[in-house]
Amino acid sequence: MKSISAAISKYDYKTVIFDIIALAAVTFTPALSHLTSIPFYLLEPMRIILLLSIVYTSRKNVYLLTLALPLFSFIISAHPSVIKSLLITSEMALNIFLFFFLAGYFKNSFTRAVSSIIVSKIYYYLLKFSLISFGLINTELISTPIILQIIVGLSISLYLWFFYREEKLN
Repeated sequence: MKSISAAISKYDYKTVIFDIIALAAVTFTPALSHLTSIPFYLLEPMRIILLLSIVYTSRKNVYLLTLALPLFSFIISAHPSVIKSLLITSEMALNIFLFFFLAGYFKNSFTRAVSSIIVSKIYYYLLKFSLISFGLINTELISTPIILQIIVGLSISLYLWFFYREEKLN
């Protein structure tokens, strides 16, 4: 037990708690959607969690969650499929990378968030179209209504604008 507490003590307890909640949210979203018949997955919970992690955790942790959330979701719930998990992982990684990269061009976190979401969405749909065209996945190109994606993207971007502080990230 000492080794676990020693390992956790190296990290910020807030980060550990955030990560546990993030993994639980991603794990239970499909089950909650099935139980309630409300398609919570349409709200892009992974994107929300990742962009919230920018506010509440470190840059390293954000990248760790970018890789862990889709993998964890697939391992626990077998959703989404392997190819779609890789597609989502690459889109989220691009989104997070662009958010931090654009700091050199835009100081406003709202602009960076919106820009990184738009570019990563374009990437996602181009790659998804290619995968559908080659028969690697069998799904509709746009399964989440565009207006909902815009609302979620703008909401997350506004949240980052109000609560994100650049100097806290390492």
